[in-house]
Amino acid sequence: MKLQITAKKMQVPQAFNEYAEKKLKKLDRFFGDEADAKLTMSTLKDDITIELTVKYESLIFRAEQRSADKNDALDACVDKIIRQIRKNKTKVEKRLKSGAFEVQESEEIEEQSQYNVIKRKSFRLRPMSVDEAILQMNMLDHNFFMFKNGDTGEVNVVYKRDDGNYAILEPSKD
Repeated sequence: MKLQITAKKMQVPQAFNEYAEKKLKKLDRFFGDEADAKLTMSTLKDDITIELTVKYESLIFRAEQRSADKNDALDACVDKIIRQIRKNKTKVEKRLKSGAFEVQESEEIEEQSQYNVIKRKSFRLRPMSVDEAILQMNMLDHNFFMFKNGDTGEVNVVYKRDDGNYAILEPSKD
């Protein structure tokens, strides 16, 4: 697994680099050498936030944790990703075989406008089913996910409602 560590407004000690590499070896049994892991560290007051994103083929796994100790936060992130993999094991295996998950994110562009838009993100939409979109949204730990509906060919947005159910936004036919 290729690891990239980025720190915002702080220095990364060499001991933490070694600890992170050792800790991410746990994920090698799931991904192997082809995976890319990006670990971002930032500090807010006395807490350290660790964000771990693992990209493997067309799947993206993400976990974020805040703690006073960076090692504890990293441990929690790795555990979250392992739980995501186990929870979605059969679904992910099916998707890998069918190749339906091919979302490639492009670079993020920061921008400000009249409505204070601070970030713009673009990515390639691949056809997928609603179930696949919900699975991808849950693996990214997001509240919504935009995708191209494989049945209709239209761009849809799936989102998680406050009651725990899911809803879909789709364009009107008129």
